[in-house]
Amino acid sequence: MPRPIILASGSNIRQALLNNAHVPFDVVVPRIDEESIKAALLQEGASPRDVSDALAEHKSLKISKKYRDALVIGCDQVLEHDGEILSKPNCPETARAQLARLRGERHRLLSAVVICHQASPIWRHIGQVRLEMRAFSDAYLDEYVERNWDSIRHAVGAYKLEEEGVRLFSRIDGDYFSVLGLPLLELLAYLNASGDLET
Repeated sequence: MPRPIILASGSNIRQALLNNAHVPFDVVVPRIDEESIKAALLQEGASPRDVSDALAEHKSLKISKKYRDALVIGCDQVLEHDGEILSKPNCPETARAQLARLRGERHRLLSAVVICHQASPIWRHIGQVRLEMRAFSDAYLDEYVERNWDSIRHAVGAYKLEEEGVRLFSRIDGDYFSVLGLPLLELLAYLNASGDLET
């Protein structure tokens, strides 16, 4: 019998992806201090991949301890450039600086998803995408940030590929859904195999 599914994320795009795939789920947003956890992990020498995985697990476990019979999906996305993790911009100036740094360069997005059941991780996957930004002008950069700030302040790297952010790129190698923050095909394959979705 299919188990109830909970998405431990307030992300509108992750919710839309699951809704569009006709996956029945509820949303319970975990309250955690992501920046403190991330800082502690980096101080211990964790890799960007380990950081994304640990944060996804932390979110999933927090909700799974309360809803033990459900499959709880925790997600996290990390942007790595030259060995450094970039966080969500806290102001338009930070967004502009991040995009100026990434312009004409390649970077990686790591999208981790962890499923917990009975307060224990039972499945995990990390999608990896390599992206290359084109050499756009300073004028376009300024206009882009001004037009899109309300949206991109919620996104690592200050862009959303499903919106105008796609114009910033010259090449993308990897899974589109992972860019959006949820490795959807791998997640659906697990839910089909486990009997928690109708096949």
